[in-house]
Amino acid sequence: MTSFLSTPALMLQLSELADDQTYPTGALYVVATPIGNVADITVRALHVLGLVDRVAAEDTRNTSQLLARYGIAKPTIAVHEHNEKSAAERLVAYLKDSERIACVSDAGTPGISDPGARLVDAVRDAGLPVIPLPGASALTTALSAAGAFGGGFSFIGFLPAKGRQRATQLRILANHPMALVFYEAPHRIVETTRALAEAFGDERQLLIARELTKLHESLHRCTLAEGPTWLEADANRQRGEFVLVVEGAPETEDAEDAHDALLSTLLEELSVKSAARIAATLTGASRNALYERALKLARRGDGEGD
Repeated sequence: MTSFLSTPALMLQLSELADDQTYPTGALYVVATPIGNVADITVRALHVLGLVDRVAAEDTRNTSQLLARYGIAKPTIAVHEHNEKSAAERLVAYLKDSERIACVSDAGTPGISDPGARLVDAVRDAGLPVIPLPGASALTTALSAAGAFGGGFSFIGFLPAKGRQRATQLRILANHPMALVFYEAPHRIVETTRALAEAFGDERQLLIARELTKLHESLHRCTLAEGPTWLEADANRQRGEFVLVVEGAPETEDAEDAHDALLSTLLEELSVKSAARIAATLTGASRNALYERALKLARRGDGEGD
């Protein structure tokens, strides 16, 4: 069977559509690449990757192999979490020489729990343009299959690996009304789903999305209580990269102490005013009411009581 994409006339038409866009020199192109299935590349991404002078890559070996799949060969520069600041200086110099540079991560959209954000900041600080190209993202891929409970969401990414720090962050998020999206690695997936149930209760909906777009992709929807049990029932379910979508906190009438856990955590590091401001941003509750409650909690912590 001949794929419609192999039709020369269609390929030429698609290439011409991509070529109609303006691609200025001295610009950084933030290019999304597939999260698993190499067919999930956009026509414009291929056009830009073929046009740029060099590619800033999270892992140059992985990116070179990916580019080779599309018949593209370009000079690459490593830009990862350990060298992003120094690499950005080199790349800004190339851009000032009127080069075009693409920024890619190992998979998905750069800057979303991947290197790229600091490079974007450096390029903007230098007064140079940043041009994003949309494409694959594990975040939006998982949300599209979550159902109604994922309609409004907050992206958290990876939780802290240490149990105490993870518990603290989850305590802050416990009353957040929107769905929460997490990334997780296979060796921590069971531990993390248990921590979510402990922090948020057993009844909320959970989508466990594993190996999205890959051969062994699976999506399982259950309650937080059921998540760890389902994962442990089959060792294969614990393999691969994960996206977890958790239902937001149910709507309730706010009691005076509804946000005490969040405020108490924030007060460990912040002033009363700052704690109230951040809590208001996270919860949508009245900043004035939160300030008054935070003031009471702070006095209580100092031994003055209510």
